[in-house]
Amino acid sequence: MKIAVISDIHSNIYALNEVLLDIEKRNIDITVCTGDLVGYGTRPNEVIETLKREKILTIMGNYDEAIGNSKIVCGCDYPDPKDAEKAGLSIHFTGKETTIENKAFLRSLPKEVTFTFNNKTIRFVHGSTRLINEYLKENSKEADEVMSELVEDILVCGHTHIPYAKFYGDKLLVNAGSVGKPKTNNPNANYVIIDIKNEDGLSKPHSSVEVEIIEVDYNFEKLAKEIEKNEILPNDFARLIREGSSK
Repeated sequence: MKIAVISDIHSNIYALNEVLLDIEKRNIDITVCTGDLVGYGTRPNEVIETLKREKILTIMGNYDEAIGNSKIVCGCDYPDPKDAEKAGLSIHFTGKETTIENKAFLRSLPKEVTFTFNNKTIRFVHGSTRLINEYLKENSKEADEVMSELVEDILVCGHTHIPYAKFYGDKLLVNAGSVGKPKTNNPNANYVIIDIKNEDGLSKPHSSVEVEIIEVDYNFEKLAKEIEKNEILPNDFARLIREGSSK
């Protein structure tokens, strides 16, 4: 079973289109999105409608929750007041731009989904099992705490915009990274493929798991220029897109 996991598209239709084309080439069984379809970029409706058209199983992210419920904050942790102010402008633009129908779609998204494939149970969330906006950064205390309590075999999340995979004993934590706003100091879109393979053991069949982090080139300059022409979104968002930066 090969599962493609995309996350944190953030209204970047150009990155999403290229990632979906890449997924088509890789003999994927199912594609899952771990949320944050909207925010930051210029094309929230196009992103939502693409995921709906492609029938991609999608989890609610904190930005999706905010826009779907007409909140004025995204629920992110911004120690710098300037970053919080920019996020507020993002929420303002996205809320104004997103159609009533697409807001209803965002409200309808589940906050988590659990499946079993090839004897492995996988739980998909946006932030963590505890909070939709909790960051499970690699090697963090929060990740240690969440994984120590995990019942399932694999936990898949997003929200940090940095992809990784790490075992905690026999349990695996996978972060799907970000399609539309990576924070890897690289503007390329990224996503992960989780390959769960059945293998014959000495006593009974068991499964092995492999995770591959994929980078995809796309025309990030097109989105950056759209942001700069936008009358509400901060120009600094264009820099973040060009640099693949968090600051």
